[in-house]
Amino acid sequence: MTGPARTPLIQLTGVTKTLKGQQEPRTILAGVDLTVHSGESIAILGRSGSGKSTLLSVIGLFDRPDDGRYLLGDRDITRLPERKAASLRSAEFGFVFQRFFLLKHLTAAQNVAMALVNGQGWLSRRKRRAKVLAALDRVGIAHLAKHKPPRLSGGEQQRVAIARALVREPRVLLADEPTGALDTETGNLVVEVLRATTDQGCGLVLVTHDRDHAAKMSRVLRLADGVLNPADSRPGERVVA
Repeated sequence: MTGPARTPLIQLTGVTKTLKGQQEPRTILAGVDLTVHSGESIAILGRSGSGKSTLLSVIGLFDRPDDGRYLLGDRDITRLPERKAASLRSAEFGFVFQRFFLLKHLTAAQNVAMALVNGQGWLSRRKRRAKVLAALDRVGIAHLAKHKPPRLSGGEQQRVAIARALVREPRVLLADEPTGALDTETGNLVVEVLRATTDQGCGLVLVTHDRDHAAKMSRVLRLADGVLNPADSRPGERVVA
């Protein structure tokens, strides 16, 4: 039996990015080609400084490529003006980082609800609460909705952060070293939660140093010398930072 057809969400073709500072310009991305399909999970491995976070910034529209082409669905957004890029970023993408960026004085539910303040139009309190609880339930912590971050473990806080990223129902979830501040067991749980987001059609791009975590994704790539290539993801080995 074949699964549902997967459609391309993101298509990068020949994307380049050069950092220009006081020293010699340094090429970070050198002709990157990447396609992310709906329901697909992709891990990107690479040494520190290899450009993994820069690649996520380009995908998430925080940064622009110097050259190449970027399609979101069938729309060319390579040269999208910043105002339109910000609106698209809010509507189409969810972001998860190593740091949780939760407000300590708010409950888990209130932290998740913060993502609904802008870009969702007007929502009644009942609809807003339903969306928040659905997002918390999706990551397995709806029962902690009234708890504030100081009462939550690191893994629970990261799951709140994931729920906050999911509450807008993004088409693409970008995760940049989301387990870097967690112990191994907790990190494994968080990666499973992230991978499960693809079951409903979301595309996931995970940047990680951990080959065990990468091996749980449907595809593993390595960024080296500015180019993405398939990686031999052998469980049990970590990429040296």
